[in-house]
Amino acid sequence: MNPPPMDTIIFDLGGVLIDWNPRHLFRKLFEEEQEMEHFLEHVCTGDWNEQQDGGRPFAEAIALKTAEFPEYEPQIKAFFERWPEMLGGPIEGTVSILEQIHREKRYRLLALTNWSHETWPVAWERYGFLKYFEDILVSGKEKLKKPDPKIYHLLLERNGVRPGQALFIDDSHRNVQAARQEGIRTIHFTNPTALRTTLQQFGVIH
Repeated sequence: MNPPPMDTIIFDLGGVLIDWNPRHLFRKLFEEEQEMEHFLEHVCTGDWNEQQDGGRPFAEAIALKTAEFPEYEPQIKAFFERWPEMLGGPIEGTVSILEQIHREKRYRLLALTNWSHETWPVAWERYGFLKYFEDILVSGKEKLKKPDPKIYHLLLERNGVRPGQALFIDDSHRNVQAARQEGIRTIHFTNPTALRTTLQQFGVIH
């Protein structure tokens, strides 16, 4: 039995379409690369930042961290105060693919991103290609984040999409695996060239 035809492409944003990396900022704040990596691994960690993606206010997160690591107070505060400096440019090869899909209008375009609701407006204003999406589900607004199955269900239900009709692109293995478990077809993003090849194999682009 053939799977249902796809009619919806869902993009992750950070690491797929947008070059977000805290090192863009913290290389300016630490003289030694080793100390910067220690800070990102043990102080303002990925797990800590994900709590903001899940809806925790930055003010609360920064207060907790500065109490725990007072010697890093300026750098911890900079994580929010200078957050826009963590944004690099668009990942041009992927944006080109997005523009092609948008131009051909054969598929609906949705986005699903783990992103703080407090910093999301910066990205929305900066990257015009975000307007190509019919809907963008921002984890911090919903207080749900990938890979929780509920966030995939919410995006699909909100837009009237069946799991088997959707293709999800993300640079995180765990997020891809979670989507696949919900019956969504997936692509693990590594680079724009590989993505283009895989989308050609799916028949999404030519």
